Amino acid sequence: MPETLPAAVLQGPLAKLKLRPLAECLRLLHTPPPQESEAALADRSHPAWQRIKFDELLAQQISLRRAHEARREKNAPSMPRRDDGLLTRFLAALPFRLTGAQQRVVEEIAADMTAQHPMHRLLQGDVGSGKTIVAALAACQAIDAGYQAALMAPTEILAEQHYRKLSAWLEPLGVPVVWLAGSLKAREKREAVARVESGEARLAIGTHALIQDTVRFARLGLSVVDEQHRFGVAQRLALRGKAGGAEPAQPAPDTVPHQLMMSATPIPRTLAMTYYADLDVSVIDELPPGRTPIVTRLVNDERRDEVIGRIHHAAAEGRQVYWVCPLIEESEALQLQTAVETYETLVAALPDLRVGLVHGRLPPAEKAAVMGDFSANRLQVLVATTVIEVGVDVPNASLMVIEHAERFGLAQLHQLRGRVGRGTAESVCLLMYQAPLSPTARERLATMRETTDGFEIARRDLEIRGPGEFLGARQSGEAMLRLPT
Repeated sequence: MPETLPAAVLQGPLAKLKLRPLAECLRLLHTPPPQESEAALADRSHPAWQRIKFDELLAQQISLRRAHEARREKNAPSMPRRDDGLLTRFLAALPFRLTGAQQRVVEEIAADMTAQHPMHRLLQGDVGSGKTIVAALAACQAIDAGYQAALMAPTEILAEQHYRKLSAWLEPLGVPVVWLAGSLKAREKREAVARVESGEARLAIGTHALIQDTVRFARLGLSVVDEQHRFGVAQRLALRGKAGGAEPAQPAPDTVPHQLMMSATPIPRTLAMTYYADLDVSVIDELPPGRTPIVTRLVNDERRDEVIGRIHHAAAEGRQVYWVCPLIEESEALQLQTAVETYETLVAALPDLRVGLVHGRLPPAEKAAVMGDFSANRLQVLVATTVIEVGVDVPNASLMVIEHAERFGLAQLHQLRGRVGRGTAESVCLLMYQAPLSPTARERLATMRETTDGFEIARRDLEIRGPGEFLGARQSGEAMLRLPT
């Protein structure tokens, strides 16, 4: 068995680890001498096992580095910044100043997009830190260079919010923006697809509809995936694969667009990959001024009447309330309180308040009407499924109730909690649970009670769920290592 590590490495940078030769370790593990500790061999803490573990981790690290280098060998359009272009005019038109953290990450992304190999960057920023404006500036840089940009979001509510915000910013500057979603009428969808394919639309915003086979871009240079933990690996790659022909010449076969992924709470797999060099990472570690801290409390669902009383008190003070449920209808498999049942209960218990209901199965127009009424404070209480997890911004809402919180993952809980705390009033999030709790559920809820830091939540999620595959598509569970370290 040849030695895998050069002597200069074993005796140099790795000397402090005191790694034994590989062949010696293999022989010892197969035929251990009687004087060796049986316990150390059994629990794999023996120095011979440590060497085998080291080699497996090293092989994984090299594989990730190879994947990183293979990506850098691909071609991507170089997009130098122009001093007199759209990006400069866009910044000048903004009614607010970027935070220092936003300015820093904008520079990091801009430098990546200038290179001729594809950007593969994760933009991390806690809920409300201002990731959308950073994505808009990246899109401006791509459009300035003559390319199209695409922004994909996981829900129609979020996609439409992005469309309204970005079109209001960019269309006055002469940038055509289109919206693509499954709820569009056939004629509207055909028109939007035609504008994307012709290159007339410089920015396309939408849901999974963007990655349908019928959608072709004339010259896609930047793909942005918002709330990237809500998409599968294949879906994120599908958007990147939408690069079309560039005029006047076709791109090389291995040309791919730059890719920017955004998340407030990275899933464990993504967090683990950042530790292992496959992703470049930008962090917005500064919140805009005016955000209020959110107090989180755990409440047994036997105290439901007290929670309803708390809702009435908040509404009496002029505040608004979210009540989130995990299911829409009754399920025999999961006997959980449903959104429809909760809505009916709250309407009966709070006759003097206006209560609304929104979930994913509502027709888009009805869903938009309910959300519009809540935003305009024509509804005091909004009962919802996780359709409101992202993209809902109502500063007057200061109380969030999450039904059966033990059934949600940490990323979802953190995102849902982020719907409150957007105004000046003190905000509270009540996590209602059904006893008894499993050890994992207890640990998740304790994490939510103890911290509002999205990065700390992601770190604990990594400990609880495991990182998933580093080189594959599985997004949770133990890493594919034969020898846990």
